[in-house]
Amino acid sequence: MALEKGIAQQVEDFIAAGRPSARATHIDDRRAGYVASAVLAGETETRVQVEDIERDGMRFRMVSPLNAFGPLPAVIYYHGGCFISGEFATHDNQLRQLAYYSGCRVIAVQYRLAPEHTFPAAHDDAEQGANILWKYAEQLGIDRHRITLAGDSAGGHLALVTALRLKAAHQWQPAQLILLYPMLDATASFETYTLNGEDYIITRDMLLSGYEMYLADTDTRHPEASPLWREDLAGLPSTHIITAEFDPLRDEGEALYQRLTDQGVDCTCQRYLGVIHGFFQLGGVSQAARNVMRDVAWRIGENAVLD
Repeated sequence: MALEKGIAQQVEDFIAAGRPSARATHIDDRRAGYVASAVLAGETETRVQVEDIERDGMRFRMVSPLNAFGPLPAVIYYHGGCFISGEFATHDNQLRQLAYYSGCRVIAVQYRLAPEHTFPAAHDDAEQGANILWKYAEQLGIDRHRITLAGDSAGGHLALVTALRLKAAHQWQPAQLILLYPMLDATASFETYTLNGEDYIITRDMLLSGYEMYLADTDTRHPEASPLWREDLAGLPSTHIITAEFDPLRDEGEALYQRLTDQGVDCTCQRYLGVIHGFFQLGGVSQAARNVMRDVAWRIGENAVLD
């Protein structure tokens, strides 16, 4: 399928600019560029309440429906950014839209970034953040039995590994996982890294340079660097995976669906056509982004109850 019109224009502009190299861009400029790209998410959703909070030394952004009362289903959300960028500002509108359309509380975790903080800093923060929110669930108006772990790209990776850590520690488990085009294989062994790796803005170079900065001296085959290959997926909660047609990560996301299914996990996977990696943040120019937002919101609001 051809690229969606609005996304095609973004891709054409990227190619016309000479396919700027992520490796040749200073980390501060990469981070600033990511924040600037948030304008592509469209008009800011204002029909929600936004609160930045701190608990036990970690920062969170909590977005709730207006006039929300009592414990609500909640999403613990991990932002993308190749483990080196991303913050509340890059995902603000997605957090707002999820809260509005789902009727749930959406809480973003701010985790440490590379190269200042290397593996396993982000993984540790992701797990700690989830446990802090579990600890303060009653105070924050969260229904402990209806918590979704979700994230995009590197955030999808962190959501998956957090659930695996909680399972291994025999701690609480989320009701479900929602993984948007997750980064899963630091060895970059799938064909779509080549097929979709140069022209579609989020390039092979960009993804792998993020891994290199974050993993530093860690083996790319480490089970928390490349969780796709793990054999201990059984026992995870129901999982929904979203992939994008022109994404370098498409094959590994769909491979995770197969591996989860083979290991007995209730799993679904949907490939969105005509879109690229990161399309969830392109609601201002992409109909598919607007569609996936409503689908994820429905899954959070209606499908997050433990059996």
